[in-house]
Amino acid sequence: MELEIRNIKKSFSDKEILHGISFKVKSGQALGLLGRNGAGKTTAIRIIMDVFRADSGDILIDGKHFKADHYKLGYLPEERGLYPKRTVWDQIIFLARLRGMKKSEAVKNTQKWLERIGIPEYASRKLETLSKGNQQKVQLAATLVSDPDIIILDEPFSGLDPVNSQILKDIVNELISEGKIVIFSSHQMSYVEEFCDSIAIIHHGEIVLSGSLTEIKREYGKNRLMLSAVNYSLKELEEKLLSDFSDLLTVTGKNKMVLILTKSQKTTSKDILERIAKSDIEINKFGIYEPSLNDIFVDKAGDEE
Repeated sequence: MELEIRNIKKSFSDKEILHGISFKVKSGQALGLLGRNGAGKTTAIRIIMDVFRADSGDILIDGKHFKADHYKLGYLPEERGLYPKRTVWDQIIFLARLRGMKKSEAVKNTQKWLERIGIPEYASRKLETLSKGNQQKVQLAATLVSDPDIIILDEPFSGLDPVNSQILKDIVNELISEGKIVIFSSHQMSYVEEFCDSIAIIHHGEIVLSGSLTEIKREYGKNRLMLSAVNYSLKELEEKLLSDFSDLLTVTGKNKMVLILTKSQKTTSKDILERIAKSDIEINKFGIYEPSLNDIFVDKAGDEE
């Protein structure tokens, strides 16, 4: 399956929130839907789920008009939406039945997911008595109990310690390998890089970057190198390059470990390396620079209004 959001626009009280956004995600892949708070991510998610209707544009599945009630959707919201005073077991069963499952199937799947996330002993306890992390795990079980075709995870790692985060990582990878469509929204870029084949960054209601994460990183790293030295601090190394290498490169950025260099036109990595070899710079790190998703996100959505 391929889910396509095509030129979706949405306004509230005469203010347009989404300005014609478009992106695609296929079965067996995860899309990272990214954006700062207020960028329009939640509105886009709610339109996919048919909570809101778009003012214009189309949602397609395999090229045909998408009807949310014809598919099983699993949504894990950033804010918890379960019932604190009901038992874990009762409310997962309730939500499974609400999504059309037979009671026997709902019972079977509830037991399966409570065991999979490691909390079968909490089945008879009220949700409010559980820790924040275990409440998040219950909400994940409620999201997946109906075996959804399309899964939307909004900040799924919120409240999880490293052990429980690993459980969720394993589950997400299983869902992807099973051919599910997964839309993954998070401000924790390391998780997005770990799971997602493609990304779509929403900024001020517009898609400012989308496509294969591998290709985007390759394009961002084009003509860029990284360099650090044993015998120079980054500040000293930057000054050295400015005085002795300005014909070959410019320093276009830095992080805690390396300087980020952009090659001048027609300059090769070999040219720079040969010049370094003739200088007193003792190389610590030198190579092609691959930007992190965090670097890319800040570049595309880091401006201040």
